[in-house]
Amino acid sequence: MSGTSGRMLSLLSLLQVRRDWPGRLLSERLEVSERTVRRDVQRLRELGYPIRAAKGPEGGYRLAAGAELPPLLFDDEQAIALAVALQLATAAGAGIGEAAERALSTVRQVMPARLRHRIDALRITAVERTGPRVNPEVSTDVLVAVGAAVRANEVLRFDYAPGHAAAAPRRVQPHHLVTWSGRWYLVAWDLDRDDWRIFRADRMTPRAPTGPRFAPREVPGGDVADFVSGRFSGAGGPGGWPCRGEVVLHLPAAAASRYAPDGLVEALGEDRCRLSLGSWSWRGLAASLGRFDADMEVLGPPELVRAFADLAARYAAAAGR
Repeated sequence: MSGTSGRMLSLLSLLQVRRDWPGRLLSERLEVSERTVRRDVQRLRELGYPIRAAKGPEGGYRLAAGAELPPLLFDDEQAIALAVALQLATAAGAGIGEAAERALSTVRQVMPARLRHRIDALRITAVERTGPRVNPEVSTDVLVAVGAAVRANEVLRFDYAPGHAAAAPRRVQPHHLVTWSGRWYLVAWDLDRDDWRIFRADRMTPRAPTGPRFAPREVPGGDVADFVSGRFSGAGGPGGWPCRGEVVLHLPAAAASRYAPDGLVEALGEDRCRLSLGSWSWRGLAASLGRFDADMEVLGPPELVRAFADLAARYAAAAGR
């Protein structure tokens, strides 16, 4: 790459990470004169980048939003983060899944081979679509290492530090890299405990090299989303919650999902949705559904209908007293 082209890429990278850059500071960072900075800014404008100049003694430059999308510049971590976000958007629905998939394909085609290899290793399952972003920082190196082991069906060795405990070595057969309530998790078969386990990615330190290849197992129940939902809601057994029912809520699906993180929500229109939810008892399930301030129709099973009737009688007696 020529000196001018390389300098222009460096200038563009600087403009993308900070809102305003004084011309003097840019010239110091690039080790060129302010006149050279002005020429390079003009060249970037000719390529379609909307760079605005501010006048005055501390005048500088700002990369603004433009009417057209010019070529973009990403470093390695930004490129991987973009691929992760597009994969999550592909799984999230909301009418953008197909567009996100096309965008991911486009981004992948223009990336160098070293990045395509790392991005291809990431296969993400968005188990839960709602929830705040509460996950501590997870490095892209950890996500890529775990994702590569999942894709290659290779035994993964890592140090794991749950909570404030000291890190302990683990050996697992990794099956799914998932997101749940703003956190990254690995669903894996623990070779030392001979059971399924879910590990927080921010507490993992992968070791190299990975182990031998293995034949993938099927998660209990056959569906990773149901399995993870059951584990986090307390129904860790293979049968999930002992009591599970379905209702139609007169609420938009987005509103119901916000208050049912462990439920399955299906939109039935703009203001109606089907909700499947579990609990340890039928009356407990009916009481849990009562927290939604909306009309509902019970789809089943009959045990849930009877639980609603029992609670209705109990509440009516309490109101009478």
